Amino acid sequence: MTASGQYEEVDLDVEEALALVKEGGAPMSEHPGTHGVPRSAQPPTSGSAGEEHVHAATPWGEARAVAARAPRGPDAAVSVPLDAALGLVLAAPLDALTDLPSFDTSAMDGWAVAGPGPWGVRAEGVLAGHSAPRPLADGEAVRIATGARIPHDVTAVIRSEHGRIDEKDRLHATREVVPGQDIRPRGQECRSGDPLLPSGTLVTPAVLGLAAAAGYDTVAAFPRPRVEVLVLGDELLTGGLPREGLIRDALGPMLPSWLRALGADVVAVRRLGDDAEALHTAVRDSGADLVVTTGGTAAGPVDHVHPTLRRIGAELLVNGVGVRPGHPMLLARTRERQHLVGLPGNPLAAVSGLLTLAEPLLRTLAGHAAPETYTLPLQDTVHGHPRDTRLVPVVLRADRAVPLHYNGPAMLRGVAAADALAVVPPGGARPGQEAEILDLPWAAAGIGVCFT
Repeated sequence: MTASGQYEEVDLDVEEALALVKEGGAPMSEHPGTHGVPRSAQPPTSGSAGEEHVHAATPWGEARAVAARAPRGPDAAVSVPLDAALGLVLAAPLDALTDLPSFDTSAMDGWAVAGPGPWGVRAEGVLAGHSAPRPLADGEAVRIATGARIPHDVTAVIRSEHGRIDEKDRLHATREVVPGQDIRPRGQECRSGDPLLPSGTLVTPAVLGLAAAAGYDTVAAFPRPRVEVLVLGDELLTGGLPREGLIRDALGPMLPSWLRALGADVVAVRRLGDDAEALHTAVRDSGADLVVTTGGTAAGPVDHVHPTLRRIGAELLVNGVGVRPGHPMLLARTRERQHLVGLPGNPLAAVSGLLTLAEPLLRTLAGHAAPETYTLPLQDTVHGHPRDTRLVPVVLRADRAVPLHYNGPAMLRGVAAADALAVVPPGGARPGQEAEILDLPWAAAGIGVCFT
């Protein structure tokens, strides 16, 4: 057993494993017997970080619900300048600070007119951004620009294309003039104090524009959760080809971008190897809202996550999840406003841990609403685990989810081509059976949005 968990995910009997291998799934375990991981290597039960007896894993849906209940704290909101607020969530309602518009304005380029026509045209014009113009008397008109303040006693605005000037410099309307036409009256959009948007609203470019128009320089928002990634395992290379029992680190390059796609601010990525003291120090001293570790979540000789949690007095909230791949994942509260998500070391198992525990926790910390769940029918049969939920990479084609091969716990080939993961219940699913779909963040919203 390595700290990166290269074999900790395999927990299938021979018949189950053969079924998965046929579809490019989990490799056969190197351990003898009917299970890939000896019972002694199972992680301790949830609850106290010091308990060591064998436990039943938390059901997948329950584990996600526990992660989503992470406390945010009453003072989590911060004041954010508009140019830094895109993608955050409003922590307070957005109320109008002024009438919009704050004065009567022209909606079009043309002439402001008073009374019935034809109208004599003043020499000067009225431009946007200038001081209040002189009032008009009946029978007068003045050139006016879009957005300019309307003079007092104006009847209407005549668009440039709907008026003509005769040889005596008098304005004639080519269409009927309706009082008030093409004038935006003060307070047309809102009055000062009107509620514009509720708390919990995602700050989009349009929200930024509305906030600015309503007089805001900053907004109250929930900041992006700060995340520190700790990559464990002496066997990991950061460059070149695998060699002499060493493998390339896939999680170090993958996790920061994935976490940013989930709305996090990744403040550090640290490679600690299998150094127990380095892990203890890093977790103890971290100032991040969430610490994410890779591997070391079981009970082998170099699996240091549980001992570290015991040393710092952490509370285990989830310790093992009934999901494949990824069942050795864990969630702990390390201090009042800090959590730790322990991911398995196998790459697809780590992805499963991200979507099971890190995604709902980060969503709560950032104030995002839970996405609406939806299902699609599966195009093909998907073999299941007899007891646990299974997450399988799929591509979405019209109204179907097409399962992909290469979906074993150590494989990324399937998920790299996927749009989503299908949630397959214990026992598997047949063609046409509806399955819940977990969209991958870049497939759901676009890389340009997710990675800002």
